[in-house]
This record gives sequence, structure tokens and C-alpha cells, in this order.
Amino acid sequence: MRILLDTHILLWALTNDPRLCEHARELILDEKNEIYYSILSLWETELKRLARPDAITVTAKELSEYCAKAGYMKLPLQEQHIFALENLRRKPDAPVHKNSFDRLLICQACAEGMILITHDALISDYEEQCILAV
Repeated sequence: MRILLDTHILLWALTNDPRLCEHARELILDEKNEIYYSILSLWETELKRLARPDAITVTAKELSEYCAKAGYMKLPLQEQHIFALENLRRKPDAPVHKNSFDRLLICQACAEGMILITHDALISDYEEQCILAV
């Protein structure tokens, strides 16, 4: 299985954070699965670190290095991922979701035939088969 990690799941996996549920941990550690991180996660992390360095202490460069050491593969942003935004749908009664990074991560996973692992409840409201909420 090809798995794309949402940014918070990526950070939790790399730091062995107890918030990472056992099911997600098993999928990430299963050698049969290919684990990917998006270039968007580097961008998102760096923007958040610059805004709140006390809360996010890892730089995008450090995060990229940690991912490489863990054997995670980098997924670049392609124009088809951006074009897929046009067809992204949420449940009609779902609350507004303004996070552009999350929407693009969903589009990347769908376009690449991957499963996006997330713990974000707002992502679960998208009507996409590629989302695995843990």
C-alpha cells in the first residue's frame, strides 16, 4: 500500500509521539507499505515554525532529513494535484475547512492512488476514498 502522511501524522511518526494511534503506527512500520511525505508538509511546517517558533522547533530542512533517514519518500507537487481541487467535494453539512495544505494533500493522495492517513476530523468530511482517519 502507498501511504501519504498528513503533516501532523508525519511529525508524530518521526518523534514517536503517543498521539499516533497503534493502527497508524502499524501501517507506517509495515515494510510492505511505501510511506510518503509531501513537499507541502515541509512548506506547512516551515510556515508554522516561522509564525510560532516556540511551538514548532523543527525546520523544513531538518524535517526533510529526518524523513530521508526514516526511509520515507518525497512526493512533489504536480499540476494535476492542483487541477484536482476543482473536483474535491465535502459532505453538504460539513463545517467549513479553510486549510489549503490539507486540501492539496487529499488531492495528491487521490491522484497518486495513495491513502492519506490523518487525525484531522475536518479532513474526514471530504467525500474521498483515499482518506483514512485514525
